[in-house]
Amino acid sequence: MSEHKRKVGDRGQVTIPKELRDRRGIEGGDEIEFVEVNDEIVLKPPTDEDRLAEGYRKRAERSRELAEELEEASSEATGHLGDAPGWSE
Repeated sequence: MSEHKRKVGDRGQVTIPKELRDRRGIEGGDEIEFVEVNDEIVLKPPTDEDRLAEGYRKRAERSRELAEELEEASSEATGHLGDAPGWSE
């Protein structure tokens, strides 16, 4: 957990540190939720459908890339070692 201190302006405004915005994907114009938990105020970006969809797209793309890498490695191994005895497709 990292800690960052900021001053609250006269109008109640606080700047979220860039490091945290970058890590959490918070950009100008995004909405932030304020949640009161016991004696703390927690800020969190809401989970919206677009962000979820983008995350799933990235994960699917990475899965495709890994499958292609494994296929290439398997083909290369077969080329060097030959088919395993007793295996058929």
